[in-house]
Amino acid sequence: MRYLPQAPDGVMEYLFICLMLWGKEQGYRWFNLGMAPFSGLENRALAPLWNRLGAFVFRYGEHFYNFQGLRQYKQKFDPQWRPKYLASPGGLALPQIFANLATLISGGVKGVVAK
Repeated sequence: MRYLPQAPDGVMEYLFICLMLWGKEQGYRWFNLGMAPFSGLENRALAPLWNRLGAFVFRYGEHFYNFQGLRQYKQKFDPQWRPKYLASPGGLALPQIFANLATLISGGVKGVVAK
């Protein structure tokens, strides 16, 4: 979600709450806040390499993307976190896939490297 710096504090929360209340009035039973990338990955000795790498990115990748802040923001709505999985070919294809996903999520290469 994007907003101008002069927007009032809490504008995002207000919009989400209005959307949730509208949906409830329309008979919807749930609201999808989307994902919190890399959160919930285990960084233990026996975890797969990609899990440990993802956990590392979640912990130290704040310069590139607000991973922890996004998770904390969504947590205030008491969501039901559900894991999502990505199937990919083996080998070194996964780093390119992650780069492509980051580019899509951030709105282009500039969004990936500039915060």
